[in-house]
Amino acid sequence: MASPVPSQESELIQSLKHWLLSTNQQHRDQSDPNHDPTPKHSEHSEKHSWWQVMCLTGVDYFSTLGYQPGIAALAAGALSPIATLILLLLTLFGALPIYRKVAAISPHGEGSIAMLETLLSWWQGKLLVLCLLGFVATDFIITITLSAADATAHIVENPLVPEFFRGQAVPITLILVALLGAVFLKGFREAIGLAVFLVAGYLFLNLIVVFVGLREVVTHPEVIANWQKALFAQHQSPFMLLGIAILVFPKLALGLSGFETGVAVMPLVKGYQEDTEELPKGRVKNTYKLLTSAAWIMSFFLLTSSVVTTMLIPMAEFEAGGKANGRALAFLAHKFFGDIFGTVYDLSTISILWFAGASAMAGLLNIVPRYLPRYGMAPNWTLAVRPLVLVYTAIAFIVTLIFQANVEAQGGAYATGVLVLMTSAAFAVTLASYKQKKRFEVWVFGLITLIFVYTTIANIIERPEGIKIAGIFIASIVITSLGSRVWRSTELRADRVVMDDLALSFIEVAPHQTVRIIAHRPNRGDEQEYSKKEQDTRLEHHLPPEDPLIFLEIQVSDPSEFAGSIYIEGHQVGSYQILRSRGAAVPNTIAAILLEIRELTKKLPHAYFGWAEGNPIQYLMRFILFGEGDIAVVTREVLRTAEKDPKNRPGIHVGG
Repeated sequence: MASPVPSQESELIQSLKHWLLSTNQQHRDQSDPNHDPTPKHSEHSEKHSWWQVMCLTGVDYFSTLGYQPGIAALAAGALSPIATLILLLLTLFGALPIYRKVAAISPHGEGSIAMLETLLSWWQGKLLVLCLLGFVATDFIITITLSAADATAHIVENPLVPEFFRGQAVPITLILVALLGAVFLKGFREAIGLAVFLVAGYLFLNLIVVFVGLREVVTHPEVIANWQKALFAQHQSPFMLLGIAILVFPKLALGLSGFETGVAVMPLVKGYQEDTEELPKGRVKNTYKLLTSAAWIMSFFLLTSSVVTTMLIPMAEFEAGGKANGRALAFLAHKFFGDIFGTVYDLSTISILWFAGASAMAGLLNIVPRYLPRYGMAPNWTLAVRPLVLVYTAIAFIVTLIFQANVEAQGGAYATGVLVLMTSAAFAVTLASYKQKKRFEVWVFGLITLIFVYTTIANIIERPEGIKIAGIFIASIVITSLGSRVWRSTELRADRVVMDDLALSFIEVAPHQTVRIIAHRPNRGDEQEYSKKEQDTRLEHHLPPEDPLIFLEIQVSDPSEFAGSIYIEGHQVGSYQILRSRGAAVPNTIAAILLEIRELTKKLPHAYFGWAEGNPIQYLMRFILFGEGDIAVVTREVLRTAEKDPKNRPGIHVGG
């Protein structure tokens, strides 16, 4: 008797596959003719006040207070407050105007990457997007791992935690990352209420710590004197100090994170009643309030926290193994108020840092469905959430192990991702202003772009590990994306096929007649050309003169696109009937049209081609890159992929 184990194993695999790809976690199936692979918040989903949405972005932006002051002190030493002031000027007068412009141009949450995608067409635009996605992945993955590592630092350094946990930073960080993945595997929904609670509590506790710290500085003048002594120990000139601060402030670039997330969540912002999706003025204005308020709040806390931590914490405590390493404000919370308040502060910090990882994971889960499937550069399973969660969680595990859950060591990679995205946003806004012929904006945004370029380059030179990590992500995305594009190249690649009335009249022939299509590349387009082509086709394929023939002409639109709707126009040149259309790839477009004719006529159409002459490898590359190539052979393969039953496939004939 056969063992039932294989059957049970098969059922288990099928159940697991169904759970991973379950439709309640998946975007709409691509077979839907109205499918749009770009994930968008539902226009009927609940909208929220701008300040509530600011808290959703704030779990990422404001949570950097957990580690930014310590990283700034390590990077700039006594110059930390001055370098932070320069960072604030760049935030308020550089990043804020840039992203206000991004919000105005892309009010549906597309962000700066989508702006560059539309500004640059064909393959150069796609490759640029792939590179930027590498930096996005760097930003968000490091957000997950760095936030979890800093949450771990707050756990193990808490005096109430048993001594056993002191040397377990890596395992604890991995557990936090795994818990984050588990939440998304179960099903995550935007938790505005929880975000508001976490951000409000966290900022309130930080305000208390900062206020008491500033009071300590004011009431103990010797603290300021010691800071000044350390500040002028090597350089007496204020201008020299300012110059050095300008050189070191790129190391503090972590404090610029959060703007890209701010424009990504725009669809959640409540606008005016008279808003339309085409012109959401209220949503844009309220997003201005969101971005401006977040920038000013963060600027206040960054500057004040830098002052109190630099002046009140010995520099040795910031070093690896020190009690303020990765948790400078928490160190002061325990010092000022004792372990009970300090533990409450630690719990608040741990919560918002963990939720910052959730914000980053949600951002990652939107990135792949927004771009790669639309480019044909990701398999269909990437439209499901759970497989992506497993992939991102595995990557976060690897990054955590590589950096050994060290907060400061990951700062360079995080800053690189943030700065490249902000530089690309500045460049996109500058290009947009140039196209709008706004000269003043071009000069202003161009200058800001140069500042971001300098900041990015300086950060990369100082901390090259960031660009190395980003390079790995970029290479992985480009290689896997192009591989997927080649693998999926013979898919049908058509959302729907639409014909005009004249085109429909051509194929609505008598029931006993078969629709016969001549694939034709037009030259002069006159009657003599079509007459010659028809004669040659009838001779090569032995077609009787009484069988009507229809010419089909496909013009390549943008071969870097993967799928889209196909619109067919009917044309009459003398007595010759012509169908004309556009598509990203000629063979795939022809196959989609033949299948549509089959559905309309309930009979199998036949298409006639000439043999292509030349190197087949060259034709293969022409098909992948330019959508042409050996059209007859590829059309037949596309039909074979789309229609499994040979009896139901349109006929493909090659002669000459």
